[in-house]
Amino acid sequence: MRERFISGFDHFVLPFMVGMIFVLLWCIIGVLKIMVQLERKDRIKFYKSLVNPVIMGKNIRDWFGDCLLHVKLWRRNKVLGYMHSSIAFGWFMLIVIGHIETFLYIPERGGLFYYPIFFRYFMAVESTTLKGSLLFFLMDFFLLVVLSGIILAIIKRFRSQLMGMRRTTKLTLLDRVGLYSLWAIFPLRLIAEGFTAGVGGGSFLTVPVNWLFASILSKPENFTIAWWAYSIALGTFMMVLPFTRYMHIPAEFFLIPLKNAGIRVRRPRKGYALAELYSCPSCGVCLDACPMSVDKAGLKNTTVYYVRQVKRRNQPRALAIADKCLMCGKCSVLCPINISAIDLRLALRKQQHYNIEQDFSYLDKIPNDALTSAISVGGEKVLYYAGCMSSLTPTISQSIQKVLTTAGIDFTLMDANGTVCCGRPLLLSGRTEEAKALIEKNTQIIKESGAPILLVSCAICYRIFKEEYELQGVQVLHYTEYFEQLAAEGVINLKKQELKYVYHDPCELGRGCGIYDAPRKALARVADLVPAAKERKESICCGGSLGSLTLTHEERGRITENSIRNLMANSPDRIVTACPLCMKTFSRQSEVKVVDFAQVIADNIVCSG
Repeated sequence: MRERFISGFDHFVLPFMVGMIFVLLWCIIGVLKIMVQLERKDRIKFYKSLVNPVIMGKNIRDWFGDCLLHVKLWRRNKVLGYMHSSIAFGWFMLIVIGHIETFLYIPERGGLFYYPIFFRYFMAVESTTLKGSLLFFLMDFFLLVVLSGIILAIIKRFRSQLMGMRRTTKLTLLDRVGLYSLWAIFPLRLIAEGFTAGVGGGSFLTVPVNWLFASILSKPENFTIAWWAYSIALGTFMMVLPFTRYMHIPAEFFLIPLKNAGIRVRRPRKGYALAELYSCPSCGVCLDACPMSVDKAGLKNTTVYYVRQVKRRNQPRALAIADKCLMCGKCSVLCPINISAIDLRLALRKQQHYNIEQDFSYLDKIPNDALTSAISVGGEKVLYYAGCMSSLTPTISQSIQKVLTTAGIDFTLMDANGTVCCGRPLLLSGRTEEAKALIEKNTQIIKESGAPILLVSCAICYRIFKEEYELQGVQVLHYTEYFEQLAAEGVINLKKQELKYVYHDPCELGRGCGIYDAPRKALARVADLVPAAKERKESICCGGSLGSLTLTHEERGRITENSIRNLMANSPDRIVTACPLCMKTFSRQSEVKVVDFAQVIADNIVCSG
């Protein structure tokens, strides 16, 4: 190969160079801004992670898996996964192979960052080698891969149902400019390289295009308008990138090492939160995931629009969305970027004053053994905490006591004479300091009980005990885990009925704590377990969540109706859940009997082993 032009330059590269320099400067300034906004302890944590080989290995895996291959989308929707990965990985490979060609054939131009992008224009093929033919083939192959992804993206934009999505995100004007320029880049690249394939080389894709142009033009390689168009499309995309959803492309590369370093959201629009906000691709996965999207009007309260309002600094609208949220976490677990949507909303709630006065002075007057002294069977080996909702649903607490007694378990009721709230409802409303008072009191009661096991029957309570309490030496178990353990070890025996059960995964227990299998294994011992239409991490919130501060009764009712419809997909005889709030919520609207997990086990226990 040889250079066609001694200067190694043509004016058509200027739009690309201007756009590239602009976006690089923007990203550098953005990274510096985020680093300055991080708390000192978070910066130190981040710097240490960069020299930790384990964390760096995870960073590299996540860069390839999440940014280029989009493996999370592949698991959820193979067509969407292919669409995103074909564009991202295909474009990445075009850049890599372009640099390989440059360093192999004209290494002195390696310092010109535009040269590998427009390599086919600047170089002329004098003789064909196996190495050159392979590189030409790979370039055409990955260009074809990207073009296939672009075709799918166009279909998704106008016929999203064909791609398994009911809805897509509404685009801003600049989003549209970025989208259309992205769509134009690769067809224009094919056309431009097709013009010069007769001189600069090509393969199965660009050579036939060259044949077509050669039949019309005597010297198609001199037709630089196509290269100007390609460069302008690249430059336009890069100039608008920082102001559009496509900022997620560079932002996610920075977010991954921050996340793997253990840094989390502390403020709604600064530091780590800013990295998350700009990493949101506005892909629309959260639109279908959000329980509020059962109403068209509820779409405006989904995470993608919350992110948009925070980025625009529209505080009133962002707060309205934050207060509306059920905090069920479904959008986060399905998000291909794993945006911590709950933490972002909570950070904003923490800055608000809701004019709610709370007096916890009574806590100091409660002796640490006052709540645990009423009922005790044998030694204090298991401390059972019912919590507020289970206390308001006595059948759950009674069923649990029956199972424990039948199994011969030594247990004590932590809140027999009254209960101190676990504190999670306060945390969900952003009242961190008030929640700490409850957490400290409960911690004292638990530790002074001397029990090595804390048994919890409320999914909401269980999550905060696991995440926020410091209970070294105490094993915190949800009753679904514990009862399945007792059944598996033969401590309790269960009879099986000729009934069909469907199990509803409570948000806090499933998505919040990852407990999916234990309740299903136990229920399968007593009845035929049929699946819901969507379950496990895709389970639909019951609508009764304490997370929302402003959802109306009617809005909650429609969410509940949708969740019940999802559970009735296989016509079960009973709906079983493992959260007292879910049971109360479903019971108000379900035509099929709704029971708690503890009731099922208690009703079917025959004897202890």
